[in-house]
Amino acid sequence: MADENNTPELAAGNFIYDFIKEDIAPGGQFEGKEVHTRFPPEPNGYMHIGHAKAICIDFGMAKKFGGKCNLRMDDTNPTKEDVEYVDAIKEDIKWLGFDWDDRFFFASEYFDKMYEYAVELIKKGLAYVCELTPEQMRENRGDLTHPAVSPYRDRPIEESLDLFERMKNGEFEDGKMTLRAKIDLNSGNFNMRDPVIYRINHIKHHRTGDKWCIYPMYDFAHPIEDALEGITHSLCSLEFEAHRPLYDWVIDNTSVPCKPRQIEFARLGINNTVMSKRKLRTLVEENYVNGWDDPRMPTLCGLRRRGYTPASIRNFCERIGVAKSNSVVEYSFLEHCLREDLNETAQRIMAVIHPVKLVITNYPEGKTETFEVENNPNREEDGNRTITFSRECYIEAEDFIEQKFKGYNRLYPGNEVRLKSAYIVKCTGCKKDENGNVVEVYAEYDPETKGGNTPDGRKVRGTIHWVDANNYVDAEVRLYDNLFTDPEPDVGDKNFLDYINPESLVILNDCKIEKSVENAIVPANYQFMRLGYFCLDKDSTPEHLIFNRSVSLKDGFKKK
Repeated sequence: MADENNTPELAAGNFIYDFIKEDIAPGGQFEGKEVHTRFPPEPNGYMHIGHAKAICIDFGMAKKFGGKCNLRMDDTNPTKEDVEYVDAIKEDIKWLGFDWDDRFFFASEYFDKMYEYAVELIKKGLAYVCELTPEQMRENRGDLTHPAVSPYRDRPIEESLDLFERMKNGEFEDGKMTLRAKIDLNSGNFNMRDPVIYRINHIKHHRTGDKWCIYPMYDFAHPIEDALEGITHSLCSLEFEAHRPLYDWVIDNTSVPCKPRQIEFARLGINNTVMSKRKLRTLVEENYVNGWDDPRMPTLCGLRRRGYTPASIRNFCERIGVAKSNSVVEYSFLEHCLREDLNETAQRIMAVIHPVKLVITNYPEGKTETFEVENNPNREEDGNRTITFSRECYIEAEDFIEQKFKGYNRLYPGNEVRLKSAYIVKCTGCKKDENGNVVEVYAEYDPETKGGNTPDGRKVRGTIHWVDANNYVDAEVRLYDNLFTDPEPDVGDKNFLDYINPESLVILNDCKIEKSVENAIVPANYQFMRLGYFCLDKDSTPEHLIFNRSVSLKDGFKKK
């Protein structure tokens, strides 16, 4: 459900809600404190539908308890970070309906404090400079029956302090040294076997420039960032559950101002797609798709371009719930949520995407009529629009056949159908070209059936849509389908690129649409009657309209 401000309100009763409620109750860890969460994306790519779930949880839980949520860019790894991604993340969050007010931060704002806390750990004998290479570190990691090994673990504190400062001053090349936390080389949790908390990386940072050549690891930086911002509840995905002891260790062994609580939840998995940033980047950089906002992508900008609405995505995230174990949600349920929203909000129009001309031979030449039709039967406030009707119309090619088969109730010689909102017509034949293709269908209309009514009570089974051949606009229509043919394209040893769907995009030209769309502005969502929901594409121009199919009318999930 959404509140009066059109932002989602997560249902009470999930385990995160229960934990927070317990924490702020009398005697709880945060008794008397305001609930304070954060959303900490890494600006190294565009956000996808999985991030939407995290956004709804982080911002939604804060709102549920009357608290606040920070937006923080986790820019501790400058290798693939870019301002482009920062701007895109902010745009996506705003589009979903959330706001961080003036609480917008960067992890890089805390680099000085992180360095101080690292020095503090060294002085306490809880961190040391290690000269093992990454390969040597892996070789000496040990296993469940053997502890890890580091020959530098007992390095004198003063020596580690000196080397760490020289690391900061740029005296050593990348990979030469790291700073490791001194915890437990025999721990059953490998994250606690003296993890690296700083590494050398001589690369320019998008905000701090060349000031730093050492950067903190996420597991060290994140708890410090949370503590410095006064976060009460650090909500994160399930893969960080094994990292929670390290999160707490950093908080407990540094002089940070507060102690947040980390709570993990299951990530969102959806079939027939991939949500690894690395794999999404491959799709973009190797031109399998047309950019991060390609409507086949699970990115929020891609879904937005395809015609998904903020309400449909928020509703989807709320209804899949918050769980403690990973699972995969059917893509059809996401489509179901979109249909529900667009059914209530999208204007109905008539469009013909595989046009063939219908000539009504007994309708007066040169005559044009107008009909008033509803824009949306679910919203009286949307009013009516005017459509025109004349002797020649366009209909869908599949709405005519020469030889009837069982169950087919549309046009064939001798059969009657309703032209939606206009008249009942009876098919009399067709005209073909030299290749045997139907180029015109012929019919006669019954002038007593205006509006599709049957005063004599006769039964007419079929109703088809149409567009006046004297009053339409041409358009390009893009039919989108799943990007992958396999429901699990990247599970196990599969190469997800082997399962690209060659029919994921079909482009149709010379489609005929009601002229009422000629002044549409992005974003504009329509139901093309009998065909599905479509939206105006951002590349559309008044001279060349482009519509993307958002979702078909058929709802497989609802049938299940």
